[in-house]
Amino acid sequence: MWRAFLVLAAGLAWMPVAEASTAGQITHLSGTISAKRLDGTSKLLAVKSEILEGDTLSTERETYARIKFIDGGEVVLRPGTQLKIESYSYNATQPENDNILMSMFKGGLRAVTGLLGKRNRDKVNFKTETATIGIRGTHFGALLCQNDCGGVPTTGGTPPPNGLHVDVTTGAITLSNAAGSVQIGAGQFGFVSGPNSAPVPVPPQQGIQVTMPNSIASNKGDGKGVGKSGAAECKM
Repeated sequence: MWRAFLVLAAGLAWMPVAEASTAGQITHLSGTISAKRLDGTSKLLAVKSEILEGDTLSTERETYARIKFIDGGEVVLRPGTQLKIESYSYNATQPENDNILMSMFKGGLRAVTGLLGKRNRDKVNFKTETATIGIRGTHFGALLCQNDCGGVPTTGGTPPPNGLHVDVTTGAITLSNAAGSVQIGAGQFGFVSGPNSAPVPVPPQQGIQVTMPNSIASNKGDGKGVGKSGAAECKM
């Protein structure tokens, strides 16, 4: 029995580990971004670096990064952001397998829905510690404040309160947690102070809009003029 067990264990040890699938690519970069991979390794990324399913991305101070995903969707990360690509499953001929889930642990982003979100919008979600963002064919911004939003401008001149701030440019999103759910449409703002507080709409004069530099926000998609397109990935 033990001999059979050892033979089985040895066989399993030699089984190849499934490689993480490609979810997207960095198209614009200003500063430093790293990815922690599912195998535990970490890499510094550059323009044209692949983003893999399972990657946890981290941007440093003064770093903005734009990612184009395989279905045409895009996300721009602000400085000091941590985002995990929990799943990014898209196949043009298999809509039944669609699934996008990203977890934002800190920082902020702007996101534009791709083909998957247009044909299967209920399969796209962004999670934070305070609420989950569901999309409805959308261009939106999200900012998670955790005593680290002192540099974000507000109409009152004071830092934004801790919690999740969202703004919608086109389409709509839903903010949901254990305390409730609310839909935020184009031109509107929303806020969730914590996981046990209901999401609420916010008057425009009190809303926080996530903005990006023009060099990152422009939709060129070639990385030219931002970052170093010839740089390679570096292990950390």
